[in-house]
Amino acid sequence: MILKPVPISAEQFTPFGDLIETGSDPIAINYGYTERHHDLASLDLLEQEGRPIVSIFRSTPLPQPVTLNVMERHPLSSQAFIPMGNQPYLVAVAPAGEFDASKIRLFIVKPGQGVNYHRGTWHHFCLALNAVSDFLVIDRSGKGDNCDEVTLVEPITVDLSDCEESTAR
Repeated sequence: MILKPVPISAEQFTPFGDLIETGSDPIAINYGYTERHHDLASLDLLEQEGRPIVSIFRSTPLPQPVTLNVMERHPLSSQAFIPMGNQPYLVAVAPAGEFDASKIRLFIVKPGQGVNYHRGTWHHFCLALNAVSDFLVIDRSGKGDNCDEVTLVEPITVDLSDCEESTAR
């Protein structure tokens, strides 16, 4: 299978989670020197006495052509990724429930946009493009097994040929 990424939008990503980005109606704070873009994701972290944690993931781009071999999900919590740099990245997702490789969607995400995966949403690990990239990650720590992983029966090749502008450094 070959997948081409499409630009991410909040509407297209809704079945999988929340798109985290600045938007309309910011709240002015700090005497007008700061815009607060408020309540951008529905975090779901408290199952089985879980607690929120904040981490930084440093992701190295996969060799080209990018091949997807594995997907994972977190059955007890959501998981948010906010890029800390100025590089685009890829998000591969599939609906929660029994894993179905034919339902994988691939999005290209611009710098300044983050994602919050809903509990149980299948996703690939961080897919940095162009350069090693840091992500601020908000997820769960606590009791219970919170990571399921599946190996794809057939690897998926990512076709970036139509994304040259989006993936340019």
